[in-house]
Order: sequence, then C-alpha cells, then structure tokens
Amino acid sequence: MKYIKWLVLLILLGGFFIIFQTIEKGSEPEIDLKVKNKGRKVEKKMTLEEQKEQQINKIISEMSLEEKIGQLFLARVPEINQLEAIKEFHLGGYLLFGRDVEGQTTEQLQTTLRDYQSASKIPLIIASDEEGGTVSRLSRNSELVSSPFLSPKQMYQQNGFTGITTSIEEKSQVMKNLGITAGLYPVADVATNDKAFIYDRTLGVKAETTADYVKLVVEILNKEKMLSTLKHFPGYGNNEDSHLDLVTDERALNELEQIDLLPFEAGIKAGADSIMISHNIVSALDPSLPASLSPKVTNYLRNTLGFNGIIMTDDMDMLGLSKFTTQEEAGLLALKAGNDWILSSSYAKQIPVITEAVHNGDYQESDLNQSVFRTLKVKEKLGLLVLNTN
Repeated sequence: MKYIKWLVLLILLGGFFIIFQTIEKGSEPEIDLKVKNKGRKVEKKMTLEEQKEQQINKIISEMSLEEKIGQLFLARVPEINQLEAIKEFHLGGYLLFGRDVEGQTTEQLQTTLRDYQSASKIPLIIASDEEGGTVSRLSRNSELVSSPFLSPKQMYQQNGFTGITTSIEEKSQVMKNLGITAGLYPVADVATNDKAFIYDRTLGVKAETTADYVKLVVEILNKEKMLSTLKHFPGYGNNEDSHLDLVTDERALNELEQIDLLPFEAGIKAGADSIMISHNIVSALDPSLPASLSPKVTNYLRNTLGFNGIIMTDDMDMLGLSKFTTQEEAGLLALKAGNDWILSSSYAKQIPVITEAVHNGDYQESDLNQSVFRTLKVKEKLGLLVLNTN
C-alpha cells in the first residue's frame, strides 16, 4: 500500500512537470485554447468577387447623386461639346452613330475615343450598333473596316456556326482596337416572315437554332471582353417597326415562351451582360404599357428568367414611345420600371427630372444604387474599371 501511494505521487508530479514545460515553451494546454477561443468570431477570408463588390460599393458611396444618375445613360454622342457633356452630366457611356465615324481614319477615331475616356471620371462604355448587314455604323467607312460586317443571316448561310465564330472574333478585334467595347448585339428575335420588319436582322431560322446562335455569340463576346446585348426583349416576332409607330403584340404567353423567349433564355444561361427591351406593348406581359416602361416586363426578366445583368431601353427617341410619354419624363419612367440604362439623346432634359424625383422620394436612391452597381460591375468585367484586389 505504501508503494502504491509513492507511485501515485510520482505520476502526479510528472503530470505537473509536463504542463509546466508546455507553458514554458509558449504553448497552452488544449483546454485553455478552447476557453481562449470561446465566443471569438473567426474571420472568413473574402473571395475575389466579394472584394470587388466591396470596392464597387465603396465607389458608389463616394459618388454624388448627379454622378450616379449620369452613369445610367448610354447617350448618343452630341454634335457639339462632346467632352463638356461627359463632364457636366457624368455620362456612363457614348453611343456612336454614322455621323460620328464618317470620314474618320482609324487613328483619328482612336484619338477621339481616348479623349472621351480622358474626360470621364469613371471609364465610359463606348458603343456602336454593329449587328452587321443593314445595321453597322463602322461598315459605312472603308477606312475603318476593310470588309463590311455581315448580317447574322449572311454569316450563317455562308459558313454556319464556324463562320459566325470567325466573324464575331474578327469584329471584336476591330472594335477593341478602335476603343469600342459594346456592339449592341446579338439580335435574339425570331422572325419567319420575310416581310417582317426585323427579319433581315435575325438569323432567319427557327427558335432552337436561333438560341444556339445567341449562346455561341454571348460566349465569344465574354471571351473577348466585349459587352453582349440580347435584343429586343421579349422578341419582335413578325410585328411592325416601333421606330415609326406604337406596336401592340397580341400573341399569347405560351407562344412567346415556346418560341420567342428561347433565345433569350439561352443567352442568359450563357452569361449575357445586358438585355435591350423593345417599346412594343406585349399584351401577354402587360397590356397597358410599352415593354420598356413596364415593371411587369422587367419583373418577368428578373424573377421568372433569373436575369441579374443590365436591363436597358431601346432608343428613347423612337416614335412608338412618343405616344406614351414626353422625352423629359421618359427617362424617369424607364428607371422606375426597372431599367438600368437609358439609350437617349435627350439626357440633358431627362437627368434633372430624375434628380428631382430622387429628392422628393418618387424614385428611391436604393434602386438607383442597384443600377449603378450593375453598371460598375460590368465595366470591371470588361476591363474598363480597374479595382485594387491585392
């Protein structure tokens, strides 16, 4: 019994010695570590995407109201005082038309577009309608484009999807070399009637093949870091031209979903940056308002189709829209409907109306901030806005 007592004493002394040695080396026993860390919140390292979003939100928090509103305008380049307009209205981008490239050499246009960028605090989206075929600003100037850009139908008929891939890649290189990052395509409309207004601008085939085309083009543009724009949501079909008059589309929703919406869904799944909404009244979605002014249409895009990118209007100067609103009010109505970008040459009239609406609570600044966030996010994706993520 006496020996057992001595043995227990030796074991206890050995245990105290081990604990003492552990503390001496600067480590703590496991039980103490648990007590020390109890209740402490372990910080999770932010992902690269989270870092970018944090920086974008910081930029937005430091912007004035006028700067934020200006970012939502993809404005037609004015005939005079182009640099002054960028500075005064804090425009988010410039849309080139034929007059802006006519008679220009590559070097001259590059210099002009660099000057536009230098005048802007936040890099601009420089856009030009370059669907190809009848809709191409650059193709009208042989100094800028040696061979005119082909229409979707021409590309497909000549060399199928292989030819489309080559043509889109070449077009992207020409545009990027000039300083243009948005071509406002692909056309996702499905038209089977060769007398339809939009027919010559479409692929001219059934919806499933058009969907494959749209998916391919979006993937190429993503690779090339060029803005992709699906248009004209929810699809022109065989309807008339809303540039000239207000168009009402009476087709049922199931027809739209089985045909016209398929290419848009394919483009969204492929990672499309933006979608352009038409000015047509689409009765199946909203029988009362043009699509570009309808919260029901943008809600369908966001909630039913799951699109999280930029929603933009078609040109706000189109006659079809003029029966519904004045140019002064059009920009505000478009934003309240859920659009992020306004394509307009009347920004000088529209911006003050939007500013006043924010001040009096008619348009929530939180909604404005969401659209600015999407704008800056896509500018970062295109390599225009450089963030510090180190």
